Amino acid sequence: MNATVNALANASEDITADLQKEINLLKVDLEQKDLLVQQLSEELFRLVKGNTAFLPNAEAHEHHSEEMRCLAEKLAMVENQLILSQALIQDRDREALELRHTIQEMGDRNRMLEQVVQELPNIYRTKFAERIVPIKQKIEALQKENRQLHIELQSLSFRLSGRTRRPAAAQQRLELPRVIPALG
Repeated sequence: MNATVNALANASEDITADLQKEINLLKVDLEQKDLLVQQLSEELFRLVKGNTAFLPNAEAHEHHSEEMRCLAEKLAMVENQLILSQALIQDRDREALELRHTIQEMGDRNRMLEQVVQELPNIYRTKFAERIVPIKQKIEALQKENRQLHIELQSLSFRLSGRTRRPAAAQQRLELPRVIPALG
């Protein structure tokens, strides 16, 4: 279970890292394009500032306008990609947060289960000790009863042996059953 959660967390981190790299590349690309536009603007301003003869004609103006529209479209596409990438990053961050939360819950549950497993031997010992008490009491009672019966048997044997000393004609042998201690 922990291996699966770790694998999911690693996969989420890898995806987040890949998206972050892509965003960084897009940012660098955007910064380079901004720098080029700024340099071109400065160069155009320098050329136009001192040269009144260098006024754009209608054809050149139309060409520049078309280039500006093209650049504006490309910029809009890059911005849209950036927005989509940021949305993906937010989704991945949310997933990563959920996975971290799940990992935390599973870790807590794992620790709780480990604690229960560690306590089980003590619980079993306690339960066994509780269950063995009545058995020990029964054994003690049976042993006490056995000793009492043994004493009675010896007493009867002694009395019977006193009778057996009489003349041989009066001798009768009395056989008593054997008592075998029964456990349980």
